Amino acid sequence: MNDRNGPVVGIVPAAGRGVRLGEPLPKAFVELEGRTMLARSVEAMLASGVVDRVVIVVPPESAGTTATRLVGESFAARVQVVAGGTERADSVRAGLAAAPGARFVLVHDAARALTPAGLFVRVVDALRAGCDAVIPVLPVADTIKSVDDVGIVTGTPDRSRLRAVQTPQGFDVDLLSRANRDAADATDDAGLVERLGEQVTTVAGDPLAFKITTPLDLVLARAVLASGVPAEKEM
Repeated sequence: MNDRNGPVVGIVPAAGRGVRLGEPLPKAFVELEGRTMLARSVEAMLASGVVDRVVIVVPPESAGTTATRLVGESFAARVQVVAGGTERADSVRAGLAAAPGARFVLVHDAARALTPAGLFVRVVDALRAGCDAVIPVLPVADTIKSVDDVGIVTGTPDRSRLRAVQTPQGFDVDLLSRANRDAADATDDAGLVERLGEQVTTVAGDPLAFKITTPLDLVLARAVLASGVPAEKEM
């Protein structure tokens, strides 16, 4: 499709259990200062002004949950809730199936609950400008080692050429549908696009878009909110 002015739909896979977080409920439904990570992520997406609507993909047992219950009245009219599958790739496919008419899709982790609205804008701007696959990245601060099966170091990649990948990841909808069609599972949608030999473009990420995966991440997220740093502020 040559017209790059069509609708943008956000897909939020929220069907995972998130066992590493150590909470008794799915990770996306853990609260930060009275609002779930899922609600914060969806609100930032829609508040950015560049996402037309959002599809939330939830565990099958939660498929009857209304959008109002998940994100509140203010955003519910622009949110659809669908059932996900066993693997993340299944959930992304379910989200794509619920996004007819989309020109672009943004796949975003609910666990990146403090992602600023400006990051969504950067990704969509790059899509509108002609890119078909866009990911936000940050420079890698730590030295990285490759190791073999028994833990012996096999190499030290050049850190200056490494980047840590965040979400939202943005795609031409047809490209992501093609890349995801036969995927058994994937934690990184851009990786599926790379397998097709397609180009993936990077934009600057944001420190606030860190993924809340472990109990320590949860402590950090709550400390950031308690400090008064607004999630909408670029760092």
